[in-house]
Amino acid sequence: MLKGKKIIVTGVASGIGAETAKQLKAAGATVIGIDRNAPQVTLDAFHQVDLMNEAAIDALIEDLKPLKADGLANIAGLPPTAPAEIVVTVNLVALKRLTLGLVDSLADNASIVNLASLAGIGWEGETAKIKSAASLDHAGVTSFCSEHGITAENSYFFSKQALVAWTHENRWTWRDRGIRMNAVSPGPVDTPILGDFLETLGERAKEDMKIMDRPGTPQDIAPVVVFLLSDGSVWLRGTNIATDGGMRAHIDAASNGLS
Repeated sequence: MLKGKKIIVTGVASGIGAETAKQLKAAGATVIGIDRNAPQVTLDAFHQVDLMNEAAIDALIEDLKPLKADGLANIAGLPPTAPAEIVVTVNLVALKRLTLGLVDSLADNASIVNLASLAGIGWEGETAKIKSAASLDHAGVTSFCSEHGITAENSYFFSKQALVAWTHENRWTWRDRGIRMNAVSPGPVDTPILGDFLETLGERAKEDMKIMDRPGTPQDIAPVVVFLLSDGSVWLRGTNIATDGGMRAHIDAASNGLS
C-alpha cells in the first residue's frame, strides 16, 4: 500500500522518526528524511535542517516542492527539558510552517501525520490560548510565551495540545484534493529522550509508569504512523489515535468513575 509512494519524514535521526523511516522503506516507500542530525537509517534522500531556523525551513520547502510527495510525517520534536520557547517553536510553529508551506505541492490524496502526545489531553480547556498561537511565527514565540504563561513546566503540554487541536481543525481543509491530516498520540516511549520526560514531569510521570505495564517503544508507534500514511487510512480525517498502552483509556475511565 506504500510501494512507489514518496514520504517526507522529519526527525529521522533517532527514536520514532528513525523507526518510521525504516518501516516505510520496508513497505516500499521512497523516504526523504529531515533532521538536524545525520541519520543512521537508510534513506532515499536527506536534508539536514535545524527547525529553529525559519529561513532554512523556507529553503527546504522550495527544495521539496517539486517532489509532489504522497505523505508528510511530522515526527521531529523536543522534550520538555528544552527552553519553553524552543519547545513551542520546534513542536508547533516550525511543524506548521513546514506543513503549510508544502501542502499545496503535495500529491492529491496525500496524508499528513502529526506526532502529538498523551500530553495533548485536555486541549479543549486551552482553546483561547491555542487560538492566540494560530498565526505565530518564529520571531513571536518568546513574547507569546511570556504573555500567555508558557513556561518550562507546561510548554510541552501546550505544544502538543495545540497540535491535537490543529489536527482536528484541519479535518476537511484539503478535502477537495483528498488530502487528510491525522495525529498519533504516544504515551511514555522508551527513546533517548524518555529520561528528559521523567526528569521534567517528576512524580506524575512516575505514577503513570507504575500504572503501565511498560513504556512504549518506537516499534509500537511507527506502525500506526505508517498505517496513517497508507491508502488504508483514507477515511480517517482529523483523528488523533492514542497509542499509549491504554493510558488515555485509563484516564478517561478513572475521571468518569469507571475504575
